Amino acid sequence: MDRPDATGERFLLAAAVVALAHALPSLYWAFGGTLGTDSLGSWAPAWRADSPVLVGAVLVGVFVAKALGGVVPVLATRGRLPRPRVWRALSWAGAAVLVLYGAANVVVGGLALLGVVEGPTDPAARAALAGHVLLWDPLFLVWGLLLAAGLARTRRTGRDRARPVLHGT
Repeated sequence: MDRPDATGERFLLAAAVVALAHALPSLYWAFGGTLGTDSLGSWAPAWRADSPVLVGAVLVGVFVAKALGGVVPVLATRGRLPRPRVWRALSWAGAAVLVLYGAANVVVGGLALLGVVEGPTDPAARAALAGHVLLWDPLFLVWGLLLAAGLARTRRTGRDRARPVLHGT
């Protein structure tokens, strides 16, 4: 096998798209956008009002981290980064965190919204929880599942590792 599994690469590209979709709101909010901040919680606008430069810098950092989390696995699998095995190992760890974090928050938050476990009673806090349960946390989960599937499908055997990855052949 001279190149990684094409389906695996498609999974990695889909994971990168989800990562960027998750990252772009952070960049939008970093530059003053407010649409959707109610899905974060009332603390977010309050923190921005108190420390706009710090919050902007943090949000740019969040954007960069999420974007890299989407792009690095693709680049590592294609052999475009030094020490691709290290980057793939870090990507596996990231996939595990994304799946566990996303799934746990969807389940626990969903139970709270349904009243099965105690959740927030404040309407703003409930709206933020709904935003997490219905949007942000499922995106983490989907990102992690796509990333894990892509990494699994593009895993190279010991014999294959000795050969360079050739693209377009």
